[in-house]
Amino acid sequence: MKQLVILGGGYGGLRIIEHLLTPDLPDNVFITLVDRMPFHTFKTEFYALAAGTEPEMKIRVPFPNDSRLNVKYGEVERIGLDEKAVHFANGDTLEYDWLVIGLGCEDKYHNIPGADQYTHSIQTLGATRQTYTAINNVNPNGYVTVVGGGLSGVEVASELRESRPDLNIRILDRGESILSPFPKKLQDYASQWFHEHDVELISMAQVNRVEPGVVYNHDQQIQSDAIIWTAGIQANRVVRNLPVEQDNIGRVKLNQYHQIPSYPDVYVVGDCASLPFAPSAQLAEFQGEQIALILKKDMKEEEYPASLPIIKLKGTLGSLGKKEGFGVMGKVSLVGQMPRVMKSGVLWLYKKHLG
Repeated sequence: MKQLVILGGGYGGLRIIEHLLTPDLPDNVFITLVDRMPFHTFKTEFYALAAGTEPEMKIRVPFPNDSRLNVKYGEVERIGLDEKAVHFANGDTLEYDWLVIGLGCEDKYHNIPGADQYTHSIQTLGATRQTYTAINNVNPNGYVTVVGGGLSGVEVASELRESRPDLNIRILDRGESILSPFPKKLQDYASQWFHEHDVELISMAQVNRVEPGVVYNHDQQIQSDAIIWTAGIQANRVVRNLPVEQDNIGRVKLNQYHQIPSYPDVYVVGDCASLPFAPSAQLAEFQGEQIALILKKDMKEEEYPASLPIIKLKGTLGSLGKKEGFGVMGKVSLVGQMPRVMKSGVLWLYKKHLG
């Protein structure tokens, strides 16, 4: 028997499984999916779970039920590339013939003292549950500070405004405007939305340190009952510890077939892969489809295609609460109700497809 091990049941890992569990999967291949949780979660919606506007049951679906798929729950401690084995925190070891690493990302704290200890995260389901609890324990008229004005920070702050109109909410961002990677039209629209909904925007921020209930911006104290960190990501710790070439946030540099060049039996998908795009669910799914194609070639001992299709992303959609949003589709910028409806539609189609 040949063993394919997939670390992480996120968007990329699940797409690979979907494309492999077909009638032409060789009979001698067995697939093991490793995850902390017994279900796939929609990470793109964690902001809504944290804010309390969506229940957890709405952002998760069970993993596929197939006799050719085994699901193992556990915490990956390290990967032995030379020995072709995955080591777990409880002492278990899982050997593989092929490995797919899709362990996702972690918050990047930029060596800011206290940031990892005294802020809340929305990077994992467990962390998001804790963030939801912390926010809901804030008393009326309390203060919530969101550090980071990118897509995640904007979505969690706007959703929280609708969930808790009694709170004082602020966003700290190091740029001149929130949503700095997006076109100015979208930056201005989102900024105006926050102004109209009484969310304070603090630009050109420089967080020096974080203490319990306090963020220091340019050494000035900002009192906060809850601090949410959305100011950057990096590859999972296990991936950063691999003895392979990586980019500046620990993502693995790959060959054209999404393999580690010196370990061609190891593939990397999603937030752990160094690609010329910002990490996203859409990117992980496109990449997962291509990895599944190459894995089938491997399993059948067939030649690889000369090249893989160029990944072309359709765009990015973001929300401003439940009624408004923003997005970029090609070179077109969208604001208002339409991109919000589109975002809801994409999520509905995804859930229906998995169901």
